[in-house]
Amino acid sequence: MIFDVIRNRRSVFPVQYNGKSIAKTDIEKVLEAANWAPTHKKTEPWRFRVMQGEIQEKLGLFLSLKYLETDPSPKEFKAKKLIENPKLAGAVIAICMQRDPMKSVPEWEEIAAVAMAVQNMWLACTELGIGAYWSSPGLIKHMGEFFDMNENEACLGFFYMGHYDGEIPDSARTPIENKTVWL
Repeated sequence: MIFDVIRNRRSVFPVQYNGKSIAKTDIEKVLEAANWAPTHKKTEPWRFRVMQGEIQEKLGLFLSLKYLETDPSPKEFKAKKLIENPKLAGAVIAICMQRDPMKSVPEWEEIAAVAMAVQNMWLACTELGIGAYWSSPGLIKHMGEFFDMNENEACLGFFYMGHYDGEIPDSARTPIENKTVWL
């Protein structure tokens, strides 16, 4: 039931992945789920770049070197994490937004549509038993140096995917009544 999938969705981080590869057919299912996100004026702004295998290692190296180059006081542990996380994942998907050239909707609506596409991806991963995590480091502004991007396209982060062993801990939320005003 959809409510169970929503409640069971969790961030599962790369260090929790077991190294098992993710089938292309599962990635395609996840991307197809993304494609059905709501989109104002049907601009469908989501764009994805799927990385598996050797390109993941290159991504980690790029991110780490870019971090060391641009951060005035880099931390060794962060540089190492940037190298390792892509290699730990079964797949990394760059989450991008292609701005409508007509600017028929405000940019925030395009970003929201991409976020809804990512939520669909996350729910699909939950249903498939695949762990996932959306990372949005400041380094995403440099992704045009790593892969070709179209004019008015922006990278919004990385969707890490991986199989994991064991149980993911339950999560808690404060009651919705604390966040709702009935008028």
